[in-house]
Amino acid sequence: MEEAEGYRLRVRIRRRLKRIFDSAGNERLKNNLLQALPFWIGSVLTGLVAVYYSKIYLFLESTTMHLFKGAPWLVFVMTPALFLLGWWFVIRFDPYAKGSGIPQVMAAIEMANPKDNHKIPKLLNLRIILVKMLSSFSMILGGGLIGREGPTIQIAGSIFRKVNQWLPDWWPKISKRNMIMTGAAAGLAAAFNTPLGGIVFAVEELTKTHISYFKTALFTAVIISGLTAQALFGPYLYLGYPGVNNLSGYIFLGVILVAVLGGLAGSFTSRSMLWIMNWKKRFKKRIQQIVFVLICGFAVALLAYFSSPSLIGSGKQIMTSVLFTPEKYLPWYAPVVRIFGSIFSYSTGAAGGVFAPALASGASIGSVLSSWMHLSDSDTNLLILSGMVGFLTGITRTPFTSAILVLEMTDRHSLIFYLMLAGMLAGLVSTLVDQHSFYDHLKMQYLREEGVAEATPLMVDS
Repeated sequence: MEEAEGYRLRVRIRRRLKRIFDSAGNERLKNNLLQALPFWIGSVLTGLVAVYYSKIYLFLESTTMHLFKGAPWLVFVMTPALFLLGWWFVIRFDPYAKGSGIPQVMAAIEMANPKDNHKIPKLLNLRIILVKMLSSFSMILGGGLIGREGPTIQIAGSIFRKVNQWLPDWWPKISKRNMIMTGAAAGLAAAFNTPLGGIVFAVEELTKTHISYFKTALFTAVIISGLTAQALFGPYLYLGYPGVNNLSGYIFLGVILVAVLGGLAGSFTSRSMLWIMNWKKRFKKRIQQIVFVLICGFAVALLAYFSSPSLIGSGKQIMTSVLFTPEKYLPWYAPVVRIFGSIFSYSTGAAGGVFAPALASGASIGSVLSSWMHLSDSDTNLLILSGMVGFLTGITRTPFTSAILVLEMTDRHSLIFYLMLAGMLAGLVSTLVDQHSFYDHLKMQYLREEGVAEATPLMVDS
């Protein structure tokens, strides 16, 4: 009896829903729901993948730190070998999985037009997801100074593109460009747990399209991917709550100094990586490429062995240490190790991002300057955060994204004006080294390789 009653109830519900959707007045509701559904599905998948990618990544990084601290000589064996393995994954299975993945996403957005649509699968596909993970796992296990946030963005873009591709012919048409942009924003939001940062990143870095064209999809995707990540990780901040009470009245002068140095250092880092990548194009033989990767691995091993294993890796440990422990001051050579370690790691051509390493490099600059200026803990924390914003801006040329990311990672909204000042100054001085961002240069390289007519060279010297 109960089963029959339940069956009749389900039939009535289906008939009621059918009448709602079939009525002419609700055709718009039907289309809106059908258009929103792919974004929701992509957001949930992105949140799930981002969380488990992060958990494996962090486990491997902590394992590496434990091994290197227990037996420092292992760095000379593991680092070159695992760098070579990370490079091999990319070369053997998918060359478009190299690097951070953000330039590939930017290029895919540019190609999202009827003429160049067929080229997008090279940059965003399911195989790239696996290759990206395996290569970055190998690099971080070897002590590479790389991040997982950039790769998460390409992974998310691939997920959203695939969801869009799976839609049947009768489904309401969805802009491929908006789908990819939204996926990238959702990926960044899930990686850092920074929803506003994901939105600002999409607007400031990925596209110049007016946000009104895809604001609903963007907002909901960022929220859903973030909630999915929080459901598995629990509510968390990427860094935590650094103390910033009782700031000195003159501390803005220190913010200006660290922002200028961070912007110049970040721009120098990106310029150096671009120079090396252009120089590597001369290598025609595979053995030359192998030797170069091994040299990069050995160089990082030397930096780790003669400084400290704690200075290599993604850099999150450095940020948490200087912000939340009594060991607030790093040695003078810490920024040198971070900057050159990042250059060597990224230049291998394996998968790995620059977001977290850039933040850690900026934090090390702020820490060292604070030690020389003999500042209080609160003032030191502010300079560390300002250095993070400045260095990241020097690479990405996105001052608002950089400031919002650091703001959300620490939940210190009272610092918004200091961090915005740091981002704007860093953006200005970084143009003295290079007029264009690191990602812009790489995006244009991908577009030129694919013969996109709008692509014009940004960098002529090699």
